[in-house]
Amino acid sequence: MALRPVQVNIKALDDSLVGRFWAEALGWGVSSEGPGVTNVEPGAGFVWPDPVAVCIDVVTVPEPKAASKNRVHLDLATTSAAHQAELVARLRALGATPADVGQGDVLFQVLADPEGNEFCVLEPREIYRDTGPIAVVVVDCVDPRVMARFWGEALDWSLHEVTDDHAVLRSTAGVGPYLEFLRTPGVKTVPDRVHLDLLPYPGDDQKVEAARLRALGATDLDLGQGDVPWMCLADPEGHEFCILGTS
Repeated sequence: MALRPVQVNIKALDDSLVGRFWAEALGWGVSSEGPGVTNVEPGAGFVWPDPVAVCIDVVTVPEPKAASKNRVHLDLATTSAAHQAELVARLRALGATPADVGQGDVLFQVLADPEGNEFCVLEPREIYRDTGPIAVVVVDCVDPRVMARFWGEALDWSLHEVTDDHAVLRSTAGVGPYLEFLRTPGVKTVPDRVHLDLLPYPGDDQKVEAARLRALGATDLDLGQGDVPWMCLADPEGHEFCILGTS
């Protein structure tokens, strides 16, 4: 039994606006499974779910983003200094704005999408040359070792590195983005604007998987979701995530 991250869920006042931005940013396509939802995923040849990409679902909600920095964000990969500069300029033209999250003097660029969701455009790094446009899904946390124990058991991904400052996982297939838990100051105080959606494998039971994660330290979460085919939980530090249905 195991779960696989299949999409990053982003809440938005305007799912179409934010979805179009991310589709243009990543060079992916858009579709919709229903009103208020914009799906962003690679184009021709991609069949969901595939570890080669963690897709994006943008879902409309009535509440705007809080003033605080998101505890989950994306890092985008680049292949050269010129590519990084070109990508930043293109994203600015699409509506991204510079963001100051206290990063100081760094080689990567911090931007925010049209609704203020922060993300980074990394300088070229050899480790991310085969990830696709999303290099890393980054989760701020208090204790990366605690996150490594939970998420290392929750997912079928491989644990690549664990230190006091960060924990890094990636699909056992060796493709797609990395998942990094990064030690950061402060604690979670508001609901996550961005979270992971997990999918059981065919034949695995969603409720059994939820029970397994509760035994690892997850807790049930009521966000007012009502009767829906997914299950909402939170990890040991309170980061929300959803377990999708397989049908």
